[in-house]
Amino acid sequence: MASVSSTPCSPQAVLLLPVPLQPQPRCRLPRLPLPPLGLSAGARRGGGIVIPLPFPAPRAAEGNDGRTVAKEEEEEEVEDEEDEEERGGHDGARDDAEGAEPSRGSGRFAADYISLGIREPVYEVIEVKSNGRVSTKKISRRQLLKSSGLRLRDTRSVDPSLWLMNSMPSLLVREQAILLNLGSLRAIAMHERVLIFNYNSSGGKAFLELLLPRLNPRNINGGPAMPFQLEVVEAALLSRIQRLERKLMHVEPRVDALLEVLPNRLTGDVLEQLRLSKQSLVELGSRAGALKQMLIDLLEDPHEIRRICIMGRNCTLDKQSDDVECSVPLEKHIAEEEEEEIEMLLENYLQRCESCHGQAERLLDSAREMEDSIAVNLSSRRLEVSRVELLLQVGTFCVAVGALIAGIFGMNLTSYLETNAWAFWATTGGIAVGAVAGFFLMYRYLKARKIF
Repeated sequence: MASVSSTPCSPQAVLLLPVPLQPQPRCRLPRLPLPPLGLSAGARRGGGIVIPLPFPAPRAAEGNDGRTVAKEEEEEEVEDEEDEEERGGHDGARDDAEGAEPSRGSGRFAADYISLGIREPVYEVIEVKSNGRVSTKKISRRQLLKSSGLRLRDTRSVDPSLWLMNSMPSLLVREQAILLNLGSLRAIAMHERVLIFNYNSSGGKAFLELLLPRLNPRNINGGPAMPFQLEVVEAALLSRIQRLERKLMHVEPRVDALLEVLPNRLTGDVLEQLRLSKQSLVELGSRAGALKQMLIDLLEDPHEIRRICIMGRNCTLDKQSDDVECSVPLEKHIAEEEEEEIEMLLENYLQRCESCHGQAERLLDSAREMEDSIAVNLSSRRLEVSRVELLLQVGTFCVAVGALIAGIFGMNLTSYLETNAWAFWATTGGIAVGAVAGFFLMYRYLKARKIF
């Protein structure tokens, strides 16, 4: 069924006639009060002649609940509005995505944490500025990445929650920061400040004790001050190497005393002290060796050293020649001088680290040699015990043969020897002589075979 009218969008009432459906232009009719069933809207509004409809509207007759045509028209209008809003929403979302693409990286991590329901990590750090001011603050991971210009994967080396995975020492140079991972010391050094994680650890305390006096202007003694990031790197390396040297000085006298006592005194307490000392030397040697390898890798990579030199300056590195290029010639000259100073600084600490590592390896080799000597000594003692056991076993065998003969004569059987008075003494003497002769024969045989 379709409605026939003179104009497509006429608001006047029309008669519904059974004609073939024809495509009509779509229009939106204003919402009018619903007329009584069987009356046209125009007749009700104008007070004219009431024209009864010849048959009820098909759409109203389709439902069992008496819904009218206006209800379905309202539903169609709602569906059309939803389609338009959906199309407009897609277009607006596309425009918003294109406009917000550059700024999406800053809020990406927070959105990920919210969508996954994971609480964003918050670090409690100590912030030391270049003027020596110290403050404790809490900083989230997103704020840390935004302020230092780092990437998420860069923070793995200094994240305190990943200390089991990142136990190897490292010094990572980035465009705006230097990441330090030296045992229990984990810090991020920037141009004007440094953030220290795990500041209550032994490494963090030793680092603060060395860094703060360096930032005091009274301790400069009128000389040129080094850049702040170099002061941080030197203080970190110095604190780490001093801790290794103090541990070596504590272990070395104890190992020397054990080496003098052990050849003549083998007790459980002495052997336990040797084991603990050897364990300390192994740990010390591994830490010193890892730090030495890190310094060697850094010295063999001049690109990283130059990146430290240009940090905080208006300079760049040529991608082809890897030379320093600065807008001001004076800054280039200063950067070249700092490169030489950094190399000399790393060489100095490399020598101290090699000395500590070599001394630890020497003491460890001495302890291992002493363990080998103790093992040989114990083996010789076990050999003596085994020889005595073998002699006793040979003697027991010979006596057992005599006991076998005595057992044979102890049977309650008539042998006609019990009637003679000399039979007892002859049997006893024969058993004794036979046992002694058998023992010496067995001993000569074992000695000929070099068992004794």
